[in-house]
Amino acid sequence: MHKILQILLILFTSVLVNAQELNCSITVNADKIPGSNKQIFTTLENSINEFVNQKRWTNLNYKPQERIDCNFTLTILEQNGSEFKGHIQIQSSRPIYNSSYLSPVFNFKDDNFSFQYTEFEPLQFNENTFESNLVSVISFYVYTILGFDADTFVLDGGTSYFTKAQNILVQAQQSGYAGWNQNDGTGTRFTLIDNILSPTYSLFRNSVYDYHLKGLDVMSEDTMKAKQKIAESITGLKSIFDSRPNAFLLRVFMDSKATEIASVFSDGPIVDTSKLKEDLLKISPVNAAKWNEIE
Repeated sequence: MHKILQILLILFTSVLVNAQELNCSITVNADKIPGSNKQIFTTLENSINEFVNQKRWTNLNYKPQERIDCNFTLTILEQNGSEFKGHIQIQSSRPIYNSSYLSPVFNFKDDNFSFQYTEFEPLQFNENTFESNLVSVISFYVYTILGFDADTFVLDGGTSYFTKAQNILVQAQQSGYAGWNQNDGTGTRFTLIDNILSPTYSLFRNSVYDYHLKGLDVMSEDTMKAKQKIAESITGLKSIFDSRPNAFLLRVFMDSKATEIASVFSDGPIVDTSKLKEDLLKISPVNAAKWNEIE
């Protein structure tokens, strides 16, 4: 009987481990903070790592190889007692079918990042209550990562996750912290989730889906077809540009994809890229050097 209980415990533990959605690397960079006692930042890094990687964020069970690779880099620029200010960089990627390549999906820098933290305080997430800005920001981006990842596999598949991120935003809007409200400027968490869930930008999510599932994922089977589909997805983004040249989501996409797009069209089977290059130069002139690499 004792041996049976041991086996059941092992199986149960295995299910819990495999259930986790994220394989997330957490880095807290406090090089700009003077002083020799940096233990609090090590504790903070470990606490966030445990919070993100051991919490179940969905009701789905992920196998180890299905967990989403991502990175959170917290750069602390100011400290005043238990108050911290800086920025946070969020990156995620997903594997491409039949290859060892990891495609960058989300790459975003949030400059509106400040929080209070006391060493060893527990990080607890309550989706119906604002607990702390640190927990809210991290949780917001976890659901954003889950949303973007799901959108690459199923058309609008990330809506439920983006909605959870939006709910976190609503709970945090009365906190007094920057980044959660419409009047906090452009390039904020508010702008990001508002645009993603807006029907105005439905073409953006269509393009994300086509680019990955119908483009990159068929690259190993039919490179020409994959390139054509990727080019078509960028045409969809150009349609957004035509009506909203300064659309924030276009920059979000190109921050993640510019290097990859240039690489895809720089070798292999040749497709007509004249219109593609023209569209890319209009959508993202800042990446002109990369577009010049396209043949």
